[in-house]
Amino acid sequence: MKRLVLFLLVLILAFCAYWFIFKSKEHGPEGPKAAPIALKKHSAAFNTSIDNLLAAYLDMKNAFIEDDTANVKKHAASFVSLIDSVPIAELKNDTATIFETVQANVNDIRSNAQSLLQQVSITEMRKDFSMVTEMMYPSFFKAINYEGPKLYLQNCPMAFGDDNGANWISNSAEVINPYLGKIHPEYKATMLHCGEVKDTIKAQ
Repeated sequence: MKRLVLFLLVLILAFCAYWFIFKSKEHGPEGPKAAPIALKKHSAAFNTSIDNLLAAYLDMKNAFIEDDTANVKKHAASFVSLIDSVPIAELKNDTATIFETVQANVNDIRSNAQSLLQQVSITEMRKDFSMVTEMMYPSFFKAINYEGPKLYLQNCPMAFGDDNGANWISNSAEVINPYLGKIHPEYKATMLHCGEVKDTIKAQ
């Protein structure tokens, strides 16, 4: 009886080994896993339009540092014109969602830049500039899959008072504050370098 039980046990084990070792080979090796869908690279014209837009933004930022409202508005007007020239229709080659996201970003950015052009007070201009920045990063940069040179997101914790900070974008890691500037009515130029780098913006 014991021999019969032992024989049956060996037979079952042999069948299991056959099933797992030989039968599994019938399915063959798995094919390569599908790569995630990536955003397509942009055209040279698209990247040039983004570079030009950022140049106008940086010119605005530098005019704020100098407290030069005439130049702020000059570069803001250029910025508005340039954002309308970005060929965002190209992004339809990726997905409709990406195109719609960027289109919404562009509308918000334009709206705040146009508001800046209507302001008289440099403080109000700076508030609109801060909103332009918020609309640009992170949403706009991430949605377009930014491919340009490295930029820096910087922050002043007291841009509009002790507890009211604001961000800006710079092409240099050195902090030169566009919200407190060189001719602040209270601080003069003593807070020109107030702030810190919060993030790096670079091509993915």
